[in-house]
Amino acid sequence: MSTTDSRAVNQTLQRLVRRAARALGRTGLAHAYGHCSVRLDENSMLICAAMPMPHIPPGAPGTVVPVKGSLPQGVLGEVRLHQQIYSRRPEISGVCRSMPPSVMALSALGHSPLPRHGMGSYFWPKVPLWPDVQLIRDDDRAEEAVDLMGNAPALIMAGNGVVVCADSLEKACVLTWFLEDAARIELEAMRCGLATSGPVLSEKAAKRRATWGGGIAERMWDHMTNGDPESA
Repeated sequence: MSTTDSRAVNQTLQRLVRRAARALGRTGLAHAYGHCSVRLDENSMLICAAMPMPHIPPGAPGTVVPVKGSLPQGVLGEVRLHQQIYSRRPEISGVCRSMPPSVMALSALGHSPLPRHGMGSYFWPKVPLWPDVQLIRDDDRAEEAVDLMGNAPALIMAGNGVVVCADSLEKACVLTWFLEDAARIELEAMRCGLATSGPVLSEKAAKRRATWGGGIAERMWDHMTNGDPESA
């Protein structure tokens, strides 16, 4: 398969990327800006169409992008973050770049959420915070940002949204929803003056709670994609 020919991509994966993009938009996690991708193989990924994710129409093809190398024409510069994640972390198969509102507000204040509830447990001890508000559109900055991310499931960028990754695109979408809920909880703790005294999950409690058993990812994915025009 050519690394630049989206026509050769399995249509099931094309449909998955579109559904994921619209799910992020439908649930308020993305607006005009953002993108999501799925790994195709060791050397390539499929990125969603370069348009506002909530409005990607059925059938709109994504673009195949090399994991290493120049971005194809028309692909947004911040897709370099996806490249760095896929090239360093072979276990990752899906990446979401979005701008959830509570995460945005909290990061603009210089904070990332602490693991205070079940959905926050997946990010113990806390999500790394990239402190620079400038967009990450070159290889050097993408490398530095993903260095900071390390093996975490997410990286928050100060006043500039979040990038989330997982072993499937569906799970990356779900984790984006979970992170936004953790940020909502953190902002509420700050509003009522309990941010410094409120409880935080211990490592043991967080790791025990951060399970994917019992259809946790599947149920949230169903919620996020309910009513999608390309639902099965």
